[in-house]
Amino acid sequence: MPAEAARFVLTLSCHDRRGIVAAVANSIASQGCNIVESAQYGDPETERFFMRVSFSAPEHFTAEAFSSGFEPVATGYGFDWQVHDLAVKPRVLILVSKFGHCLNDLLYRNSIGHLPMELVAVASNHETMRRRVEAEGVDYLHLPVTRDTKAEQEARLSALIATERIDLVVLARYMQILSEGFASELAGRAINIHHSFLPSFVGAKPYHQAHARGVKLIGATAHYVTPVLDAGPIIEQDVGRVDHSMSPDEFLAIGGDIEATVLARAIKFHLEHRVLINGERTVVFR
Repeated sequence: MPAEAARFVLTLSCHDRRGIVAAVANSIASQGCNIVESAQYGDPETERFFMRVSFSAPEHFTAEAFSSGFEPVATGYGFDWQVHDLAVKPRVLILVSKFGHCLNDLLYRNSIGHLPMELVAVASNHETMRRRVEAEGVDYLHLPVTRDTKAEQEARLSALIATERIDLVVLARYMQILSEGFASELAGRAINIHHSFLPSFVGAKPYHQAHARGVKLIGATAHYVTPVLDAGPIIEQDVGRVDHSMSPDEFLAIGGDIEATVLARAIKFHLEHRVLINGERTVVFR
């Protein structure tokens, strides 16, 4: 294929059975396309099969054209599937409160093209990060919230997501608990960064709790948002080593760096269509 060839990613899952890989490969080849990258996984516990295929196609080839040719195979094997045109960047909304370390990292990565996304806006319940965001030429929306106005504020967010055709919502240390209805609305398209491993120290000040318990490793967890708080399918985690000589503030500094890195990795995996949800878990094709 020439360098200017179109690029697509096909993701699918189904009940595991023989012949899936061959059927997918034959369908792609029969449409004049060429497989560039392929990964698959069969879960022995659920007997579900998961696959991600990146392929190049002739110039002017479309996702709609591929879908038409692939539909008979998908129907025959009972695929839950999607095909993504990599020329179309997902539209992203970031939510943030006062902590800016994850947001700063994402703004930089976005500015150098590290994340294949179109950053539509940053919304916050505080004004703290406005100057930083607007310096990047990104719209900043102040949506304050109280216990009494929570439903109204979430309705405004929901309308924004619909109007701007947002594909992914990122909670970059957004310190508000989403309502059950709003979280359900965002199922599979909202990623949160949790400032510890899950499950781990619950409640406020997890790093201080970890320090009080004398832990030797601290970490962060990026996961999909679900109506159950901090219980969504985990996408990525990482750790940093600490010891008795460090203060809670040093724990916070190390933890903040881990949070930013873990969140960026999880977002990149999602944007590249490498994450498939498997019940309460994920399959991540790195």
